Amino acid sequence: MILRVLRGRKRREGEPPLIKGWVPYLGKALEFGRDAHKFLEEHKKKFGDIFTVQIAGKYMTFIMDPLLYPNIIRHGRQLDFHEFSNKVAPVTFGYPPILGPEFPGLNEQISRSFQLLQGDGLSALTESMMGNLMLVFRQDHLGEQPGEESGSWRSGSMYEFCNKVMFEATFLTMYGRPQAARRHAGMDTLRRDFVQFDTMFPLLIAQIPIWLLGRTKAIRDQLIHYFLPHRTSSWSDTSQFIRTRSEVFEQYETLRAVDKAAHHFAILWASVGNTVPATFWAMYYLVSHPEALQAVHEEVQSVLGLSGVQLSREQDVRLGREQLDKMVFLESAINESLRLSSASMNIRIAQEDFSLRLDGERSVAVRRGDLIALYPQSMHLDPEIYEDPQVKEKW
Repeated sequence: MILRVLRGRKRREGEPPLIKGWVPYLGKALEFGRDAHKFLEEHKKKFGDIFTVQIAGKYMTFIMDPLLYPNIIRHGRQLDFHEFSNKVAPVTFGYPPILGPEFPGLNEQISRSFQLLQGDGLSALTESMMGNLMLVFRQDHLGEQPGEESGSWRSGSMYEFCNKVMFEATFLTMYGRPQAARRHAGMDTLRRDFVQFDTMFPLLIAQIPIWLLGRTKAIRDQLIHYFLPHRTSSWSDTSQFIRTRSEVFEQYETLRAVDKAAHHFAILWASVGNTVPATFWAMYYLVSHPEALQAVHEEVQSVLGLSGVQLSREQDVRLGREQLDKMVFLESAINESLRLSSASMNIRIAQEDFSLRLDGERSVAVRRGDLIALYPQSMHLDPEIYEDPQVKEKW
């Protein structure tokens, strides 16, 4: 068995080009982890729209032609998404698989809890988030610091600014605040640990063993520790979403305290792992395009004006869902920023050996257990879909 793993596999007739790399087991994992987009685009030029890559003992077949995506999705019986998420998420975040007989009904209850992120639940979260954003803004960025002249400018990293504000405001919105304070102590340390974990996240998703990733496990353990029940149970203003999940976890005696904490940590990553970079890129592109920034600024003023609110330094800004829905320019700016910067993947697991039909003329052989990966950024930067795809649209 060990010898077979070290040797890897050979390409069969009808299968896509196979890229294994020279390191047994790891294959191309390190190259992929350093810059996934560059890696995939280079191999697309060399091997075409479809190729299979060995990554940490797994074989991932990448579909780089976005016009083929509808045909891939139609293979619902042979290609399953839930198996991938149910296997990878527990290993990545450090909690036990929840689909087995040890936790009957837990997966269904967790799935139902996400309904609280819609409708009235989303409105409540939006209101809370606006309040927490203003809290962090006022205490850290709008108030005068000792030794500063009134109205003076400060300089700093734009990404660090977005990271600090969005991380803490989101944390307060989801998990609440300590009993005797408006903000949590040690938030900067927690955020730094989170950034280190997030840096390794693509490698964890690629199923590279965590013991190969330096201090990643120790850092993850520190992050999980922050959410142990004896700490979170004393926090106030916790979102209904997190309260409901905590109540569900308490129904399972076999779920350890550290397992419950790991589930909460996973939600933290889901809340800010993509939100922080999305905020940065939207801000970066708006600042880089004064005409777009001016249009968004005027739109915000106009929408607030309809509610009799003047945009000023002295007054907190409160935007509800109805007001946000009216901000067409802001939504357009965010969507264009995501098109230019997002690099997510959509992954399915092959449930059997079968012939994957790509179009009326082509098909490729796929093996049971292989990962099929769709890479939307290839569509976002496709010149046949977007004219001058690397050039920012005029919002």
